[in-house]
Amino acid sequence: MVKVDLTGCATFFDASGPDFAAAAAAHRMLSEKTGKGAEFTGWTSLPQDIRRRELKGILSIANKIRSRSKALVVVGIGGSYLGARGAIELLRPYAKEGDTRVFFVGNGLSADYINGVIEQLGDDDFDVNVISKSGTTLEPALSFRVFRQLLEKKYGSSAKRHIFATTDANRGVLHDLARAEGWERFVVPDDVGGRYSVLSAVGLLPMAVAGIDVQAVIDAAIETFQALDLRSPENPAWQYAAARQHLYGRGYGIELLACYEPSFRFMAEWCKQLYGESEGKNGIGIYPDSLEYTADLHSMGQYIQDGPRTMFETVVSFEQPLTELKVPFVMGDGDKLNYLAGRDFDSVCFTAREAVKAAHIAGGVPNIGVSFEKRDERGFAELVCFFEQACAISGYMSGVNPFDQPGVEAYKKNMFRMLGKPE
Repeated sequence: MVKVDLTGCATFFDASGPDFAAAAAAHRMLSEKTGKGAEFTGWTSLPQDIRRRELKGILSIANKIRSRSKALVVVGIGGSYLGARGAIELLRPYAKEGDTRVFFVGNGLSADYINGVIEQLGDDDFDVNVISKSGTTLEPALSFRVFRQLLEKKYGSSAKRHIFATTDANRGVLHDLARAEGWERFVVPDDVGGRYSVLSAVGLLPMAVAGIDVQAVIDAAIETFQALDLRSPENPAWQYAAARQHLYGRGYGIELLACYEPSFRFMAEWCKQLYGESEGKNGIGIYPDSLEYTADLHSMGQYIQDGPRTMFETVVSFEQPLTELKVPFVMGDGDKLNYLAGRDFDSVCFTAREAVKAAHIAGGVPNIGVSFEKRDERGFAELVCFFEQACAISGYMSGVNPFDQPGVEAYKKNMFRMLGKPE
């Protein structure tokens, strides 16, 4: 189970410390559905719902795609792709021979990027999973138009059997199009916002195609949400939410989410969307950023150590490495590294992590530790459930609705107007 370590920020708390009473009240609002945006809290029971309703169908389609295609093109943006991409990069960062590759498009408007994916597909058989609640978001809609046309040129009238739409259950442009064309459909639940949807078909279908055991993910998620319902300051979600809100109140308005595992990069991107969209409103909110350690210590380390004292770090770690690699002994010791010979890379990394933590704390940067046992399906499920639960509690503690995103529409209105979209 997830563990939160607050010792690295204890000296930055005032005498009152984190407000666990406020965390308790926020948790109660979430569980009793009395807070703002309660109609979008279906994610708290999503794992049970998915296991009962759609998991069998998701596994069936994933097996079909894996058996016939060398690639799946996932079309989506924001919450419609970040969770799945984060999961695949975290758990399957290197495709094995014979694996179905998963490509992600629709998250931008770069012709070079889209053409690059098309070039990598070559003549391979492929399927498309288009993910959109409405079907009108410009970036994925344009990409889908391109890849749908490629499928139709490649497969003719059979192209419809290679398209899978994950969309609203009852309405919307994509729903209507999928129904008219006869595409297989999966559901984006009405009571789950995009950034909370990774444990639905939105994330699970691409994950299953990539070879992730999504049954294990769902089973672990059910157990984790039950464990996170603990009504006590011992609840790690309370600890994290209360600590970050306390630090924010003391002037630390930037959160640096860091990890020493490069495969965590897109999980960090998922977290940034989750917290940025949930908390950044009404003129307040902690600004979420991310760093990859130790690499970014050689580019951003100076700023973190000696820059403005407005930042705190949340460092994610996995207690058990999946593999081992020892530092080799070299005759002559020309690089003067034999003092490390025989030590495992993981132990060296642990020492580096502790050294960085001590230096940053001494430099005035509070440090929150969040650890998971292993970088596997269970660890992924625990990570998702923990950050979702803590985000909702933290949002309610700050007084905002953690489940809407009114500011997202501002750029879209300008863009559509400037592109000449008909009313």
